[in-house]
Formats: sequence, C-alpha cells, structure tokens
Amino acid sequence: MIMVEQNARRCLQICDRGYVLDQGKDAYTGTGRELMKDPKVIQLYLGTLADTVE
Repeated sequence: MIMVEQNARRCLQICDRGYVLDQGKDAYTGTGRELMKDPKVIQLYLGTLADTVE
C-alpha cells in the first residue's frame, strides 16, 4: 500500500518502510524508525521542537 501524507512524522510512526522523494527521486529509504532518526530527514522534512510555532 502506498500512503501519501502531509504529516510525515505521523506517517513514519505507522509505516513498515518509508521512501522520501525529492523532486520525484528517491532521496531517503528505510524503516519508519530509521527515517525518523536520520539527521537529514529530520532537518529537511520533520523539523525539531524548536521549529514549532506557539
């Protein structure tokens, strides 16, 4: 099953495997946990708590 979700963090929490596309190409691949721990994925797609707006 392919799931497209705007909330990447939520999607990665429930998926077995994730693919992050950048300009239509596979930029990052791994399990949801691996992708959620990848520093580049965090920086570019997930953000940090410091990035949230109150």
